[in-house]
Parts: sequence; structure tokens; C-alpha cells
Amino acid sequence: MGWEALEQWGDDVTRIEPLSGGVANDVWSLSINGRLAVGRLGARSDADLAWEVDLLQHLDREGLSVPVPISTMDGRWFVDGLVVMPFMEGRPPETEADWRRVADALRQLHGATQGWQQRPGWRSSTDLLHAETGTKVDLGAMPAEGVARCRAAWARVSGRPTCVVHGDSNNVGNVLMTEDRIALIDWDEAHVDVADLDLALPHNAAGLDDDAYDVAAQASAAWEAAVCWDDDYSKRRLSEVRAVTKGRN
Repeated sequence: MGWEALEQWGDDVTRIEPLSGGVANDVWSLSINGRLAVGRLGARSDADLAWEVDLLQHLDREGLSVPVPISTMDGRWFVDGLVVMPFMEGRPPETEADWRRVADALRQLHGATQGWQQRPGWRSSTDLLHAETGTKVDLGAMPAEGVARCRAAWARVSGRPTCVVHGDSNNVGNVLMTEDRIALIDWDEAHVDVADLDLALPHNAAGLDDDAYDVAAQASAAWEAAVCWDDDYSKRRLSEVRAVTKGRN
């Protein structure tokens, strides 16, 4: 159906202009009954989108600032891959103090989602120590030497508790700040994994010690290399992943 599905949100809905939303989705600003909103059209399954909606509603109840989807006129949260969300105001983080506030919001996310069920079809980084594929990850498409490096990085977080990770929180385009709140947007990469993947932040804003930061940075770089393979960004991220020397924890 494509963008024609917007009629499910009422008669007074128009697309305004395209927004940057990555390669996986077509994202536009919208006007709904005179209010600014955002529409995201992609190829996610209904089960995948239902997981995301349930997560955002839960996080909203837990006090996090997230874009809870707007339902259609008949109460559905998405139609044929189209999700409509409120437009969220704010500016990107700039200073070390800003990023510390982001780290606090991420830890609130992690604490609120202990034991959360995995996103349908996804695998965590530590699942990929043995599995080859999961949603957008296909380790078989990567060089064998690169896979070995990624798995060495993920092995360092094996056995740690899991929770929902945002998955792209160090991207300034996904964080919108005001004086009184931090809004995390674009949950397209969210899944259940170890919290470390979210905590390799600018300025080491999460306050990790040297070894913990190295573990988080390596695991995160390996994940982004695998999930985006093989564009220029993923190749650059893979270049940051080293083999773990024998005997290192």
C-alpha cells in the first residue's frame, strides 16, 4: 500500500518533506490535524513492529521520553510497514555534560528492560558467537578474518546480563535534548543485547574504567561492522576491531 496507508490516520493528513532516516526506511515529516508528526515507511514485519510499539509504550510508562506511535482511526499502531509518531523537539548533544545526560537515559532504558524478549528474528552479539545470521546480520558475507575479530570482541561480554539496547545511541541524530528531558528516537536498531553496546559514548560519558570502556568500544564497533556490512561505514568500524590476544579477559 505504501504512503497511501496514511489515509488510515484520518482525512487531514499530509506529507511535508523527507527526513534523514537511514537506508532502511523512507521517513517524512507529516501534518496530522494541524500537528507536526513523523511517518516511517519500511519493510519490517508486523511482529517486528509490534515488538517496537510494545517497547516504546513500556518505556513511556517508565518515564523515558520516546516517540510513542500514534494509532490509526481504528486503533492500529501500524499499517503495511507504516508507523506514525509524534514529532519531538530538541537539539543534539554537544558537550560532555550533555552526553552524561544521554548515558543516564540509556541506563534508565537498560534498567527498565531487564529480561525483555528478543526482537523477532534478531540475535544478540553473543548469540553470534555461534550463529551466522540474524535479521540484518550475515556473518557469511564478511571476511572470515573479520568475523573472527568480531567474535573475539563479543566473547569479552559473553555471560553478562541482557536488556534492550537502543543500538544507535552515539549517533547525534538520534538524541534530542531540551532543558528538562532527553528524547531517544529512531528505534529501528533496538534489540536485546548486553548494555555495553550502548555505553561506548563520546567523552566516555558513561564513566567506564579503561578496561570496561575498551570492552564496550570493541563490542560496539564489531556490532556496527556486522549489522551494516558492507558499506564504507561498516568497513571503517571493522578496522577498529582488533583480535583479542591469548590470555586476555
